[in-house]
Amino acid sequence: MRLGGLHTRSVELRFARLPFYSSMHLLYLDDAGSASNPEEDYLVLGGISIFEAQAYFVVQEMDKLATTINPSNPHSVEFHASEIFSRKEQPWRGMSREEARGVIKAVLNILKQSYETARAFACAVHKASFPGRDPVELAFEDLCSRFDLYLDRLRGQGDRQRGILILDESAHETTLQRMAREFRTLGTRWGVLHNLAETPLFVDSRASRSIQLADHVAYAVFRRYNAGDTNYFDIIASKFDSFEGVIHGLAHKQKIDPMCMCLACTSRRERMHEGQIPLELKEKGEE
Repeated sequence: MRLGGLHTRSVELRFARLPFYSSMHLLYLDDAGSASNPEEDYLVLGGISIFEAQAYFVVQEMDKLATTINPSNPHSVEFHASEIFSRKEQPWRGMSREEARGVIKAVLNILKQSYETARAFACAVHKASFPGRDPVELAFEDLCSRFDLYLDRLRGQGDRQRGILILDESAHETTLQRMAREFRTLGTRWGVLHNLAETPLFVDSRASRSIQLADHVAYAVFRRYNAGDTNYFDIIASKFDSFEGVIHGLAHKQKIDPMCMCLACTSRRERMHEGQIPLELKEKGEE
């Protein structure tokens, strides 16, 4: 079912208040790039992890931003980064290049200025490095494991709440639900997942401001890896989950440059050089 207009905000708030999701860590994910587009080198799956009560903050701040774009009907505004960037559809068509890209940055700043516990997660897959593999499935397995390890680390600090993944509706829905079930029983290549409470949920991005924010995280990472454009990535770089000097929330899966200087690769390489490889890094061993 497709939802829009005034439904957008009310659906998100009712969703966040459901008793089943009380005291849960929610990982909202969306993708950027196309697995089948030969003109794009990367596919990115990325998003945000927030405590369930923080969803209200995201809705409030993005609704405020939407009001500056369409004061008469702010809830009709869907923040989809690639559409804003291209300016081919309303309400972005009437904006200048600088205005449109300022909107993308404003959305990302909502994450930057949010709670300390709000964390970004993303996996950038260099498609040509993994021929015959579905990059969406590859990224999904990686992020499921990273999110589970993040929750495991929080559990060790006394936070025993479990997590759930919420994704934009896609053709991968059935496959990703099956994969998530198998991860909790058979495990990923890094082990069985213990902290996910349920199979992923899929929602219409027009009904979820948090998914729209996840879309911007994925797009910021996509622009950084696919186009070498760090203007958006730099805004949220400090929000990626990290522990003991290693960026665990960001993965760069590639086999073309062993000396890659990106944030994800350099943080791991520095700790390996020091001989201080955290347990999470050993379990994550890049392909």
